Amino acid sequence: MHLLACLQMRSGPHITENLLQVEAGMERAARHGVKLLATPENTTFLGPSDQKVALAEALDGSTHRRLADLARLHRMYLLLGSVAERFDATHCYNTSLLFSPQGDLLAYYRKIHLFDIDIPGGPRFQESATIRPGRDLVVVPTALGQIGLSICYDLRFPLLYQRLVEKGAEILMVPSAFTLQTGKDHWHPLLRARAIESQCYLLAPAQEGPHDSGGLRHSYGHSMIVDPWGTILAECGEGPGLCLAEIDLARIQKIRRAIPVQQHRVPL
Repeated sequence: MHLLACLQMRSGPHITENLLQVEAGMERAARHGVKLLATPENTTFLGPSDQKVALAEALDGSTHRRLADLARLHRMYLLLGSVAERFDATHCYNTSLLFSPQGDLLAYYRKIHLFDIDIPGGPRFQESATIRPGRDLVVVPTALGQIGLSICYDLRFPLLYQRLVEKGAEILMVPSAFTLQTGKDHWHPLLRARAIESQCYLLAPAQEGPHDSGGLRHSYGHSMIVDPWGTILAECGEGPGLCLAEIDLARIQKIRRAIPVQQHRVPL
């Protein structure tokens, strides 16, 4: 059994303030004995896209090293849901970083599916205008289990998670900044569906609340941890916070033996 946690944040355009949220969350998680803390999409910066590109850092940038030091300080795995990884003068990657309890960068995942949407009467986003898509699926072996990485909009593409399971995933990460409009209707059913069909634990740390004074960007929140049966083990309410749950890899194997969907899958 391992205790894992999701940090719910309200990130903004000021990196220092966002880092303080992460530091406080890690200190709180450490007091509970958490083995892995996962933070949301856009952990270190959530603001205008042009500023995001300008502030983007390399994988070993100073902001990322500071957070790696925190992982080492608290002897905890740290999944930075996403940061802006430098690409060029006009684009960056939307990248998850997974640090070990020793502060080593174990893996990085660049978001594959980009959020280009225009909801009637709702928000319009064109992530591809400033974000380069990734191409590689990532599953990371750890002492906690095999961790499969994804980011936010990836959640709507079940084939990605099927491939992660084929690569050995037991714990799925879905750090997100789901909009209020889509989140209230789609967040819970999509997360539970991905956990059920993959027969994995799923951690979904989320952004919550308004991120600008004009209220143009508002995230749904409801960070949660879901078990392989689709049961919600822990969920955040309104505002920044922390949700925690224990995972048991033996439960995954029990469920997969009872309903062996991977063996029953028919190539179509």
